[in-house]
Amino acid sequence: MATVETDKAQEAREAQENEVLILDMLDRFLKTEVKPYVHALEAADEYPHEIVEKMKDMGLFGCLIAPEYGGLGLSTSTYAKIIDRMSAVWMSVSGIINSHVIMAMTLQRNGTDEQKREFLPRMATGELRGGIGLTEPDCGTDLQAIRTTARREGDEYVVNGNKTWITNSLYGNTLALLVKTDPKAEPRHRGMSLLLIEKGPGFEVSRKLPKLGYKGIDTCELSFTDFRVPVSRLIGGVEGRGLKQILSGLELGRINVAARGVGIAQAALDEAVSYSQQRKTFGKPICEHQAIALKLGEMATRVQAARLLTDAAARAYDRGERCDMEAGMAKYFATEAGLENSIEAMRIHGAYGYSKEFNVERLYRDAPLLTIGEGTNELQRIIIAKQLIERNPV
Repeated sequence: MATVETDKAQEAREAQENEVLILDMLDRFLKTEVKPYVHALEAADEYPHEIVEKMKDMGLFGCLIAPEYGGLGLSTSTYAKIIDRMSAVWMSVSGIINSHVIMAMTLQRNGTDEQKREFLPRMATGELRGGIGLTEPDCGTDLQAIRTTARREGDEYVVNGNKTWITNSLYGNTLALLVKTDPKAEPRHRGMSLLLIEKGPGFEVSRKLPKLGYKGIDTCELSFTDFRVPVSRLIGGVEGRGLKQILSGLELGRINVAARGVGIAQAALDEAVSYSQQRKTFGKPICEHQAIALKLGEMATRVQAARLLTDAAARAYDRGERCDMEAGMAKYFATEAGLENSIEAMRIHGAYGYSKEFNVERLYRDAPLLTIGEGTNELQRIIIAKQLIERNPV
């Protein structure tokens, strides 16, 4: 018993040391390779090709993929810290990682051995890079209402339909695509399957969507017209499991979005703390005025609470536990914290916060997306309540 405990303690120390090294490397990368270019790239809504190539070299696209498939095999807790720090510098960069990682982990958790051996090593290097194709023009939160179909013809599926708000779909090359393999099935989820697809004839990127914030990243509308996919690309090899497979991936997605909320909240706090010590009114820095001090105190508390909730959800995911409630709590609270802190930072900056010369204006535009994406915050509260009742029956 003592030997086992010693081994576990050693593993924990090594994991902690590895996390410190990775986060230090990431901080240097963000400081030198991302931060100096954010303002220009964001203003031009330009995809950060050079930054993405450097992220490939760092192995970030394989951060959660198991080492046996060429990935880093990091914990979800470490991954959340990576996304937190990325988002504090530029949230769009974290989005490029997030959708890809959800796709990869959905395959790692649900794919056949052959599928994992064939695709995960290429996903780990970023050779295959993409995301998940879920949302449709008439279907957002209610995924069972999707209309994209995959009709089997021999050894292929023929896909027809449309998707929208799909991240990594213009410059990426691979998607985990949610389709109806049996449109008449009841309940509807029994007719839903997940296909791992690569771009080819019949797959068209219709347009890149203009957005209020979250600039630089490719968010697009897609159309599929008699697009053919080998039957071997059916994730897990059995039809009708697609919704269950992708919902487990969305738990990870919500932890990611929560971490982004933490990063936005932290960045807004940092900007407010710095500016409030430089700006003076009535003969003293505005941080010494009680009205500003109250705002700073609330902002700092939101950041810490959001970070703790996100870490708790990440650790539950790492333990293999069902964590839709924990991920929902983290996503709801942390993204609201990001939104509230961005507004408060703008108020503290006054007119300067409304100027495109300051980072606060970008944080203010990026933050609202987090309360909508990966399941609206209204939906998260419903999930939390349902799980609360289920876990505490009378």
